Amino acid sequence: MIFDPHRLTLESQAARNGYRRMEVNKYRVLVFATLALWGLAQAQPQSLTLYTGRGQGLVEPLVKQFEAETGIKVNVRYGRDAEILAALQEEGRRSPADIFWANTAGALGVASERGLFIRLGDAITQVPTAYVPASRQWVPLTIRLRVLAYNPTKIKPEDLPKSILDLPKLTQYKGRIGWTPSYSSFQDMIAAMIALHGEARTRQWLSEMKALEPKAYASNPAMMEAIRSGEIDLGSTNHYYIQRFVRAGQPIGTYYFADGDVGGLALVTGAGILKTNKNPAAANRFLLWLLSPKSQQFFTSEIIEYPVARGIVLTSNLLPINQAIAKSPKVDFEKLPLDAALKLLREAGLL
Repeated sequence: MIFDPHRLTLESQAARNGYRRMEVNKYRVLVFATLALWGLAQAQPQSLTLYTGRGQGLVEPLVKQFEAETGIKVNVRYGRDAEILAALQEEGRRSPADIFWANTAGALGVASERGLFIRLGDAITQVPTAYVPASRQWVPLTIRLRVLAYNPTKIKPEDLPKSILDLPKLTQYKGRIGWTPSYSSFQDMIAAMIALHGEARTRQWLSEMKALEPKAYASNPAMMEAIRSGEIDLGSTNHYYIQRFVRAGQPIGTYYFADGDVGGLALVTGAGILKTNKNPAAANRFLLWLLSPKSQQFFTSEIIEYPVARGIVLTSNLLPINQAIAKSPKVDFEKLPLDAALKLLREAGLL
């Protein structure tokens, strides 16, 4: 056989061209497969996992409406704030949670301190008119005011003290006062009392209150029912629990302590996006939706809590928002000594 270098060159060139065609085809297959997978992912319904310390009766209607409007599925885990925080700590980076919607500012502060949240963008944090934390790691959603509930057929408001610290002086109501030591908002108030007046003064107040033999209730509605039925005459609570009974035609009075008193503490609910979130765009969308006029009006009209956004119509029985905020002392919600409060309550035998 005659050696033909020209023919060998042509054959080598053809081989190289064939190899290139194979590589191009492989690349096309890879691109098409990637696009197919991307399209499949886009076709899958988006979802969020929400951990919340708020009640199902409040959260579920809002979640269902959000799902209907956006097509984003929301999986909800309910529990007390303390239970949710414990679950997040146990799960760590493996947690499926995208958002923590807390019932109290104290729990939000703990979550922020533990580094569980990401920093939120201006689009979210610029919506509320008050109580946005300096860290920008969570956003307030509603405001609740601590007040004194009382039986107006037995008590005149002018006979009540200007400060909750003087409540133990009402010795004539021994055995006729209610409180809710296991409730998170009460615990936040005790934490604020420590922050404002010190641990020793707070311990003294708890001791003086115990001397009045107050009746402990597992929930605020149960305490309101006790006032309505005449079992007790007064008790510290959140404003909206009274308003729900008033709306139902039950005569329970609302007493406001002097402006700046810890007994009139404004407590916020709020939410943050967790570092474990898998869908930041959907998580941001959910928080913005909770801050939308529709959701904020729902909080006010149905739950009777104060909104944090502008332009929301309040129910007639609520103080104007600027007056409500003036009732509260100024505290840093991210620095509430909640652990110290729980410690005092345990020492007092209340938990």
